[in-house]
Amino acid sequence: MMIYKNAIKSLIWLGVCATLNLKAQEAALVNTSASPYAKLKPVGMDQVHWTEGFWANRFEVCKERMVPQLWSVYNDEHISHAYKNFEIAAGLDTGSHSGPSFHDGDYYKMLEAVASLYAVTKDPALDKKMDEVIKTITLSQREDGYIYTLSMIQQRKTGVKNQFEDRLSFEAYNIGHLMTAACVHYRATGKRNLLDVAIKATDYLYRFYKSASPTLARNAICPSHYMGVVEMYRTLGDKRYLELAKHLIDIKGQIEDGTDDNQDRIPFREQEKVMGHAVRANYLYAGVADVYAETGDTSLFNQLHKMWTDVTSHKMYITGGCGSLYDGVSPDGTSYDPKEVQNIHQAYGRDYQLPNFTAHNETCANIGNMLWNWRMLLLTGNAKFADVLELALYNSVLSGISLDGERFLYTNPLAYSDKLPFKQRWSKDRVPYIALSNCCPPNVVRTLAEVHNYFYSISDEGIWINLYGGSELKTSLPNGGTVKLKQETAYPWDGVIKVVVEEAVKDDFSLFLRIPGWADQAMIQVNGQDVNKVLKPGSYTMIRRKWKKGDVVFLKMPMEAHLMQANPLVEESRNQVAVKRGPIVYCLESSDLPRGKSIFDVAIPADMTFQTENQLIDNCPVTSLTGEAKVIDQQQNWDGVLYRKIDKGIKKTIPLRFVPYFTWGNRGHTDMTVWMPVSY
Repeated sequence: MMIYKNAIKSLIWLGVCATLNLKAQEAALVNTSASPYAKLKPVGMDQVHWTEGFWANRFEVCKERMVPQLWSVYNDEHISHAYKNFEIAAGLDTGSHSGPSFHDGDYYKMLEAVASLYAVTKDPALDKKMDEVIKTITLSQREDGYIYTLSMIQQRKTGVKNQFEDRLSFEAYNIGHLMTAACVHYRATGKRNLLDVAIKATDYLYRFYKSASPTLARNAICPSHYMGVVEMYRTLGDKRYLELAKHLIDIKGQIEDGTDDNQDRIPFREQEKVMGHAVRANYLYAGVADVYAETGDTSLFNQLHKMWTDVTSHKMYITGGCGSLYDGVSPDGTSYDPKEVQNIHQAYGRDYQLPNFTAHNETCANIGNMLWNWRMLLLTGNAKFADVLELALYNSVLSGISLDGERFLYTNPLAYSDKLPFKQRWSKDRVPYIALSNCCPPNVVRTLAEVHNYFYSISDEGIWINLYGGSELKTSLPNGGTVKLKQETAYPWDGVIKVVVEEAVKDDFSLFLRIPGWADQAMIQVNGQDVNKVLKPGSYTMIRRKWKKGDVVFLKMPMEAHLMQANPLVEESRNQVAVKRGPIVYCLESSDLPRGKSIFDVAIPADMTFQTENQLIDNCPVTSLTGEAKVIDQQQNWDGVLYRKIDKGIKKTIPLRFVPYFTWGNRGHTDMTVWMPVSY
């Protein structure tokens, strides 16, 4: 009876919201507008528009190529069986389930990308397409709210209702992405057709977890549903959903045979190190951050900060990539007895265990790093979280998709060579469809369709500019009144940011400008006058005043290329350097070397100077770097040779070109490296 009453209350509340326009912050990608322990509130999904520059270019590709291609793939049964699975589960066709068990979740991510694109473009064709497939998804759902095409297709054949029987099943993961997609779809369109499906599924999960044993309940790998449940709570105000989210954290680790790979060998609050599957870990941390935003449970925040420090100090690549190991043995969840050794895969390793050629760095894990750091930024307003978000976005996330928007990488290594005497599991050439596991393509496309949501935030004090790119913001402040800002910049290739106030409120408010951690000697001017403040890298600078139309703010950040070195305990990068300029990590491709030279033939002078050069790679304008390096003659035959004395002959110099890491492999198959030997 209580569930029924709560459901009625939710429907009434939803009916009111459907009748009235959602407030701007309530129509945000992640709605912390009423979260008591979140410092920042995102802006509405339709309140930021790209104007020109890097992200305007990427969004145009997203609109014209990424989303249409993804829609075509997921609705073509000869490529992907994802939509056909829904049709069979709905009884609209016959046949068997095909594809991985997480295919439903892939389809929901694709739907979220379309909904996010619609939020900005208001293209009626997108709305119509979504309505058509949502009808089929609705029909595939069981009367009790359970939705999972693999089981529903089997049920139609056998009549047996099975659920959560396989500990490696992705039911909860799929439902989690359904919840998130439904909230985004509702906020973008005002329609509740997908949200109704998500309500039934969330109610089902609530009832299931009320009675499930910890052992049965842990059959929920890759916890996207932690984020999804909280977002459903924020959308509907149903306290049962927050209760469920807290319960999901509390039961994690309450089993005797948990694994590090699934982060459930040890209860979450007792974990000392980040462990296991990197996607599952980062999704878990993002979901826990959502729960903290609503509850203020300091034990959760303290644990999140411990995990964040472990990742950023010991386990994260210079590109923001996460998850160094393809496969391995859990560092800590083992014993001397070989029968008890735990396997891990696509996982975090030990501290400083960061191989380059065999780096896994799944695109989904890197996106998970963004999702986690975005939520930590919302909680705290601390720029260090925006720094990591930006690092991952420009490097290990963008690298997961080709510049034309139609081909994808599952893993993102920091080096590749055809000379490696073994074949790795995942292609190092981007492909249109990753048949074994196509989870990354819809994830990266939805991320790029949603990037504008990360650029600005609101607090009681004013507007926060988290990231930089040519854009317009039109939003309202918490105390009322409309503010419109225009950002003009060539970032990330140039460090000059111009912010023009095009509409302001009568009262004073603050602008918070993020000074990235790499930005030494930054300066700010307002209407041509220097702001006499010490601008600390890795922080926000607050400018409070009574703003008026026509006010101009300049943030000027010298953007020099630097050689970066790793902690010497990172064995595979010791005595090597990488090149970084602003937020962009660079790499060397064999296609930019003279004929007969390889990535193994180059040593970088420690005092190397760089020149910038504008370049067009597959219709994407970028800034490349050029310089002179020393040649290490490696032309001798190394077949069967493991060690050899150094040739002390005359060393030559060679011109080099470095391109942004995210562009590697877009000019054809090539060897590549981020880290290179340094010559002193």
